[in-house]
Amino acid sequence: MAENNNLYKKLGVSSKKEDVHNALKSIDKGLFPGAFCKIIEDINDREDYCSVFHADGAGTKASLAYMYYKETGDISIFKGIVRDAMVMNLDDFLCIGATGNIYFSNNLGRNSQFIKTDVIKAIIKEYYNYSEKLTSLGIKIKMCGGETADIGDIVKTLVVDASAFTSMKKDEIIDASNIKTNDIIIGFASYGKASYEDEYNSGIGSNGLTLARHGLLSHKYYGNYPECYDQNLDEKFVFFGNYELTDMIDELKLTIGKALLSPTRTYAPVIKDILKDYRKKIHGIIHNTGGGQTKILKFGKGIKYVKNNLFMIPKIFKLIQRSSETQWKEMFSVFNMGHRMELLCDESLAPEIMKIAKKYKIDSKIIGYCEPSPIKGKNVLDLKSEVGSFTYN
Repeated sequence: MAENNNLYKKLGVSSKKEDVHNALKSIDKGLFPGAFCKIIEDINDREDYCSVFHADGAGTKASLAYMYYKETGDISIFKGIVRDAMVMNLDDFLCIGATGNIYFSNNLGRNSQFIKTDVIKAIIKEYYNYSEKLTSLGIKIKMCGGETADIGDIVKTLVVDASAFTSMKKDEIIDASNIKTNDIIIGFASYGKASYEDEYNSGIGSNGLTLARHGLLSHKYYGNYPECYDQNLDEKFVFFGNYELTDMIDELKLTIGKALLSPTRTYAPVIKDILKDYRKKIHGIIHNTGGGQTKILKFGKGIKYVKNNLFMIPKIFKLIQRSSETQWKEMFSVFNMGHRMELLCDESLAPEIMKIAKKYKIDSKIIGYCEPSPIKGKNVLDLKSEVGSFTYN
């Protein structure tokens, strides 16, 4: 069978969110328009400070957690979903240099016919427990309550989101508009077991889970869980994969379900350690969320990004590609494919930065470099991988 084209779009999702970005074209971009997050005037009107408010969540990974819970009875699986929601905010903050004194609010939407009190209790408790763990790692987090809404008319199972706020000094901002054409790109692995993680991480993160769920999981779930997919989708794209949630991936010693539900890794302890000595020498930090390996195209100006020394593709992504028959070029634009955080700086810094990552048992290496773009004023990405070479712009 030929590889599937534009599969993510056929599932009702866009990795580029062109319509959203078009809607935001006329909106003020804040104090640092080229930064990873929107940064605004300080909430207390301090001249040398600025403030950042952010929101993100676990996306359709929450629906997958519900399915896994129904199949296995393991309510602890929802802890990882909470971490996904928090880390998707926290690691975006890292990209502007914010590494602590962050206030969080949890935002939950549920269909109470499917999501009962015990699940909500486990979720809310984990927001506080994970905040305490992050604080113990030197990343000061404070939970400020939140909202749980019973909105079964519009939510089929569960939405797990979080909002975050912090203030910081303007002169400590990491502004990605400072990325230079002679920078190197250091990648930090998304897989493995960091010193502060409880178990092996498949590297999946929280992006592309709609494609991962439907492309990996068996069509038997189509009839079993009608609440877990868009009824408007063509049935042939709903749970059309080769695996069941409890099938074992021997190489990872994880089930398919647990591998897909690996909590999104935070790089907060590593980045905080790096910024302690090298903040002023870091030109940009990119969190490979929506857009996967192509996320970097949104930052800097007139740069050709060359990624020619990537990590080997983790097992989970190979399984997704093989089962779904998604084109490899699309895989790199949907998933992190092996590293979820990138740091751009002069090559001379690389040995020290990689030494810090190693201290936390996270693999890192120079995965590429920057040079002037062949298209004036426009960014380009040339990506060379073990499965082919691809160009994005």
